[in-house]
Amino acid sequence: MSVCQRCGRELTALDIGAHRKFVNRGSTSFFCKTCLAAWLGVPEALLDQKIEAFQKQGCTLFVQP
Repeated sequence: MSVCQRCGRELTALDIGAHRKFVNRGSTSFFCKTCLAAWLGVPEALLDQKIEAFQKQGCTLFVQP
């Protein structure tokens, strides 16, 4: 399993999907959702809202295994 390149936390599929959606679809190393929100300068709750909206739209980056 992958770990956050910033804090070392184990990543979830949603963490990886969020990094690919908001940073770079071709990324091979990732931030966890908390570190990604800090890096983007937005509240983590906003990322949660965006992820939920993309899931409802059928975005395949946010499919739960």
